[in-house]
Amino acid sequence: MSSSMGSGSIRRSAGALFRGVLSAAGAKPGTFSDVPTTFCASTASTDPSAATTATTALASGAAGNAGRTARNGFPVRTVAALAASGLLATPLLAGTAYADPKTPAPPRKMSQIGGDRLGTPGVQVAPKPGAPKLPGPDALTARSWIVSDAASGKVLAAKNPHWKLAPASTLKMLFADTVMPKFPKNQKYTVKPTDLAGMGAGSSLVGIKENLTYTVHDLWLGVFLRSGNDAVHTLSAMNGGTEATVAEMQKHAKELNANDTHVVTPDGYDAPGQVSSAYDLSLFARSGLQNADFREYCSTASAQFPGDKGKDGKRATFGIQNTNRLLSGDYDIKPYPGIAGVKNGSTTNAGSTFTGVAQRGDRKLLVTVMNPEKKEHNEAYKEAAKLLDWGFAAADKVEPVGRLVGPRSEDDGTGAAKGGGKNGHGNTQAALDSTDSSAGAWTALGITGGALVLLGVVAMAVHRRWPLPELVRGRRPRK
Repeated sequence: MSSSMGSGSIRRSAGALFRGVLSAAGAKPGTFSDVPTTFCASTASTDPSAATTATTALASGAAGNAGRTARNGFPVRTVAALAASGLLATPLLAGTAYADPKTPAPPRKMSQIGGDRLGTPGVQVAPKPGAPKLPGPDALTARSWIVSDAASGKVLAAKNPHWKLAPASTLKMLFADTVMPKFPKNQKYTVKPTDLAGMGAGSSLVGIKENLTYTVHDLWLGVFLRSGNDAVHTLSAMNGGTEATVAEMQKHAKELNANDTHVVTPDGYDAPGQVSSAYDLSLFARSGLQNADFREYCSTASAQFPGDKGKDGKRATFGIQNTNRLLSGDYDIKPYPGIAGVKNGSTTNAGSTFTGVAQRGDRKLLVTVMNPEKKEHNEAYKEAAKLLDWGFAAADKVEPVGRLVGPRSEDDGTGAAKGGGKNGHGNTQAALDSTDSSAGAWTALGITGGALVLLGVVAMAVHRRWPLPELVRGRRPRK
């Protein structure tokens, strides 16, 4: 890639890879393929510990039996194509979960954090009269997905959101939310050869070179735009090493009530036992988006990255583009109107994964999609766009089927805020009723053409409504 690419410019191509990034074409099973225009050679895991036996299709559940599943789900890993979904038979009853007998079915018991229905297999949606129809299983083929209101946390619809699956690079959201507050963006660091050791074969890279100096700002651009495992490992080295960083990520996940998540690598590279869920990934995004720097990096469409030193001692730069195709676009998909991040991923075990946030008017929605069965180009983004379209149209015309909980310091995950008196462990619906539209606000003045959005914020408890002071699309980084 030529170093003449201007700052903030976007190039859409059918498969161009930027300098320093390894193509995943012909990659071995288990390796990264975070560049959306390249694919791994196999979708089957070669890790015996990742294999699970497909369960049988689940029968439909009556209202009296809905949500009686245990709080903690089975540790299921990604091994094959995903199960086809079934829509609810009625708006208020948990629907039949349909599964192709040739593909794995979701666990019978999954976590109920955020609401009983979120632990019930299959599609969960509760439309009011006049609500738009949710796209069917032919259009939404992901094994697991969730669409929620980013401010209130109300879940508008979901399919198997607590299914524990391989997360790929969407796990980098947890990495960023854990590590980013520790280092000022102008801090400089000279990369040691040992910092880049231990990266998995076929890792996505931004092109960091040993013995060269980078700012923390540079490194985070590498993490978010190119999903660079070399940037993750460098920041982990600054943070005391990979082992210490993984331990901190796990601790932070627990604080966020993300109990489906087990961290093995800081970059999301396939590893035995490493799992998360669509629900947890949405929690990570929602938490990270409270940080202005996090919002800046995840909303940057393209930037210049430091290269090698020339003979004159000056550093060259080269262009990098965000691999989130709802943000940067591609030859077969346009940037999504109002998109403002967050993170994509793709590995052999995980398939394609994506978490995104978008805004229309005052409404801001989060969507997470994990492992579409349909293996078409950019499929995860296409399904995420369908869910966002539906969510913006349906937001006021559906009853929430659950909620994104706040951190443990303010939310015990049962549906009631801590300090709620004798009813502190009341049912989830009571908590949902408490998150009415008058509880705080994000007042957006507009979000068009990459313009900055100035937001008025009413300070509210995190478990009720989280403020996001600024959402932008296609931001150009400050020089």
